[in-house]
Amino acid sequence: MADSKPLPVIPEGHAILPMDPILSLDAYLAAGGGRALEKALKMPRAAIIAEVKKSGLRGRGGAGFPTGVKWSSVAADPCPVKYLACNAAEGEPGTYKDRTLIRRNPYQLLEGVAIAAYAIDARGAYIAMKSSFEREYAALSRALREMTSRGVLGQIPVSIVRGPEDYLFGEEKALLEVIEGHDALPREPDFPPYIKGLFVTDPLELNPTVANNAETLSNVPNIIMHGADWFRAAGSADSPGTMIFTVSGDVQNQGVFELPMGTPMRALMEGFAGGAKPGRKLKAMLSGVASAVILPSLLDTPLDFGSMKRAGSGLGSGGLIVYDDSTCMVRVTWRLSEFLFVESCGQCISCKTGTNMATNYLQMIVEGRGSDLELNLAISNSRMAPTGNRCYLPAEHSLLIPSLIEAFPNEFRAHYNRGCLPTCHEIPVPKIHEYDEATHTFSYVHTKTAEEVVAWHP
Repeated sequence: MADSKPLPVIPEGHAILPMDPILSLDAYLAAGGGRALEKALKMPRAAIIAEVKKSGLRGRGGAGFPTGVKWSSVAADPCPVKYLACNAAEGEPGTYKDRTLIRRNPYQLLEGVAIAAYAIDARGAYIAMKSSFEREYAALSRALREMTSRGVLGQIPVSIVRGPEDYLFGEEKALLEVIEGHDALPREPDFPPYIKGLFVTDPLELNPTVANNAETLSNVPNIIMHGADWFRAAGSADSPGTMIFTVSGDVQNQGVFELPMGTPMRALMEGFAGGAKPGRKLKAMLSGVASAVILPSLLDTPLDFGSMKRAGSGLGSGGLIVYDDSTCMVRVTWRLSEFLFVESCGQCISCKTGTNMATNYLQMIVEGRGSDLELNLAISNSRMAPTGNRCYLPAEHSLLIPSLIEAFPNEFRAHYNRGCLPTCHEIPVPKIHEYDEATHTFSYVHTKTAEEVVAWHP
């Protein structure tokens, strides 16, 4: 690190990501696995929820909502039918934490699912993941068979549901649709899962459902086994515990790193990820595509939900995409705007139109056909998108795209009547496919372009 300070260390026993994969139930049980569920099944359900609430555990899927509060609202609902949905879809660009966690320790996730399902008195629990996650599905389904056959998963049935590659599969209302066998189309916004959940047939019985991220639920066994105060020994007051961060892009050591929450971003970027490549400087960082750009001046910001929000961005799901000073930020802005346009479900006209028009105006600037007019129209259309929206995608567009334009105005102006130069190399959308541990690099999934979508739907 530039300031030579020692790197932060996770307190002993607090990490949820094991160094080596746990490949059998016997190995998991030998390491102390399963005891948290045994303990939970002897506790009153309200006591489990109270302990999780006291722990301060916040959702690791993006929003950072307090987990215990979500559980308590569903548990208190008078509806007799409740469900648990685990979100393991992980489609956010720059993120690879849930897949890493499932590969290394699927048993702890399943134990967390079982505890959560018991705590809210669920009729059933579902873990939803993309069909393309072959290795993760193999690991999780193997662990599920082992735990079920050995009777160490409790009485509430747990099922794995495989879904489409759509970005919106990870949106919680669309997730419920996929679990029910439908397309990944977000429902009306006035009924979130904790109000209207899974398999509703009677308008008076809305089957409230807890939707939690895979990493969130993997923390639950440790909280129940060791207690809320123990959990709070790691992390910050705002965001207790650890978090698994993915760092991709223009750094020397791309990878997945578990750190105490509240760790300065500089420690992650310059320490664990090795900083910029030789001869280059960090230029910009993105927390997925859901928050405003993070500039190098913010490197000392603590990595917790409150600090990142106060800095004008967000922590998201911990996937940090890094660009160095060789990157054309105009091209980055265009490609990410295009990604959000292509992945929009089209149910909200303002979203589909706003993201589409913003992308078109940005493309004009990339091609040398733009001016102040097109730039201002790109901003206004981005901000118009979240009007009557069913999901958060257009809000993401309205935060990310204007922030990039406002952070690099001179780059955009330099493209007027000129467009991108040959040095403005192509920018892939960092939707991660696989990680190569030998080279410390990620490979990416091909994402559809606007031209491909138009060609497919003329």
